[in-house]
Amino acid sequence: MVGNRPQFIKSAPLSAALAEARIEEVVLHTGQHYDRELSQLFFEELGLAEPAYRLTAGALPREEMIELMRPGIVAAIEVEKPDWVLVYGDTNSTLAGAFAAGDAGVRIAHIEAGLRSGDWSMPEERNRVFVDRLASLLLCPDERSRQILAGEGVHGVAEVVGDVMADAARLFGPLARKRSDALARFSLEPGKFVLATVHREANALQPRLGRIVEGLNAIAGRVVFPIHPRTRGAIESEGLTLAPNITALAPLGYLDLTALASQARAIATDSGGLQKEAYWYGVPCVTMRPSTEWVDTVELGANVLVDDDPEQIAQAVAEARLPADLPELYGDGHASERIATALSARTESV
Repeated sequence: MVGNRPQFIKSAPLSAALAEARIEEVVLHTGQHYDRELSQLFFEELGLAEPAYRLTAGALPREEMIELMRPGIVAAIEVEKPDWVLVYGDTNSTLAGAFAAGDAGVRIAHIEAGLRSGDWSMPEERNRVFVDRLASLLLCPDERSRQILAGEGVHGVAEVVGDVMADAARLFGPLARKRSDALARFSLEPGKFVLATVHREANALQPRLGRIVEGLNAIAGRVVFPIHPRTRGAIESEGLTLAPNITALAPLGYLDLTALASQARAIATDSGGLQKEAYWYGVPCVTMRPSTEWVDTVELGANVLVDDDPEQIAQAVAEARLPADLPELYGDGHASERIATALSARTESV
C-alpha cells in the first residue's frame, strides 16, 4: 500500500523483488499525495504497475484522513483476501492501512519498523509506534531499530533487512544522473548549489515557516527550492518572500530530484528520506526539524539538526562538510530481496 512520494520510491525495487520471488502483489494507492507531480509522475518515471485500487484521501487533517481511507482499504482487503498487508514508513496512509488490516483480520508487515525520533509532537512518531504494535512482521533497517522494538516488547517478529530506500538509491541514482537534464535546465553546476525542501505540516505553519524561510534567505549562493503544494500555499497566504538567489520550482519528478540531490553541495530539508539519500550520495545534510529518526546520520556528523532557527540554518549550510571514512548505513541496497524472502517463509509456514 502506497500513498506518498517516499512510498512510491520504496515500492519500486520491492515490487521487482516480489515478482522475482513469485509473490503476487496488489497495489493500493491511498491518494494521500493527490498532486500529479507528487503522485502519478512517480509511477510513470519509476515504471510502477498501475495500482489496482485508488482512493481519494486528499489533503485533510490527520484523523479525518485516516478515517476516510480506512473503509476503502478494508473493502479492498476483503475482495483480495491477501496473506499480508504491507505498509511503509510512518505516514497517515501507513496507519490507516494497519488499522484496516486489523479490522479485516489480516497480518501486517511493516517496512522501516522500530525507527524512533523520541519526539511525540510529530504525528509520524505516533504513527510508527502504533503500527509497530499492530504488526506481525517488523522489517527493520538496522540493529538499533530491532533493539528498540525488543525494549518496547512488541509482539511481532523483528528482522533486520536493511532499508529499501538504499535499494532505490543504488538502482536509480546513476539512472537519474544519466537521464535527467535538471542541472542544465536550471543552469546549475555540480557541487555549486544547495537543494532545499520543506513539506512537513508543522513546518508549513507559522511561525515556523517564516523562520525557515528567513534561514533559507540567509544562505549564500544558489539555492534550488522545489516547493510542495502545501508549503507554496502557506508561503503565498502568509505573504512571505524568497530571496533572489532562491530558485523556486514546482515539485520535481523523482529522477530530476535525485539528480539534484546527488550533485548538490548540501541539502537543507525536513524530509526523512532525503536525510538518508544525502548520506548515500555523499552530500552533507542540514535537517530543519527538532529531531530525527535517522539518528546515526547525526551521530556520524553527516547530518545537522537545526530546527527552525534561521541563524543555525544558514550557518550549518555554510559549514556543511561530510566527514571522511563514513561507514555503510541502513543496509547494502538489497533489502527488497530479504523482505521478499521473509514474507515467503512466513506465508509458507502458516
